[in-house]
Amino acid sequence: MAEARLYTEYRSNILDKLKKDFKLKNNLAVPKLTKIVVNVGVGEAVADKKVLDDVVKNVATITGQQPVTTKSRKSISNFKLREGMPIGCKVTLRGKIMYEFLDRLINLALPRTRDFQGVSDKGFDGRGNYTMGVTEHSIFPEIDTDNLDRIHGMDISFVTTAENDEQAYQLLKQFGMPFVKRNN
Repeated sequence: MAEARLYTEYRSNILDKLKKDFKLKNNLAVPKLTKIVVNVGVGEAVADKKVLDDVVKNVATITGQQPVTTKSRKSISNFKLREGMPIGCKVTLRGKIMYEFLDRLINLALPRTRDFQGVSDKGFDGRGNYTMGVTEHSIFPEIDTDNLDRIHGMDISFVTTAENDEQAYQLLKQFGMPFVKRNN
């Protein structure tokens, strides 16, 4: 079984470059990607259960891994939501599947986004993790756009071992993430 292309790139080039840039002595101190979490909230699932089934199927097709349905934590009467109702799904990617998903996201999906200028550099949480939103799941090449009932978005979180946002930014930039500086 062959390694993922970005993982090979990380081990051969990115690791040494980050080690030199951050003046680290040990390879284990160099930041690395530990997991990618794809999360989709489906508010329409309260009224129609079939919507959630379609979203779960789409996320499984995109990520190559079966998602877990998430349930509401508490009841909200204004939204006709009861505690324990399924209202979304999430999937955690690690290892080879994670690097292959990252490769497809950066090189295939993001460039297919309408009016794409780059992703915001404002999604860092202060602890070296980055979260971005995708408004249309149809940008992924695995999705057949002819047979779509509805379009949904998703949140994608990149969890790293970086100690701060600058290290995480440089790591994702080395992988090819097309960051664009925002002024606000």
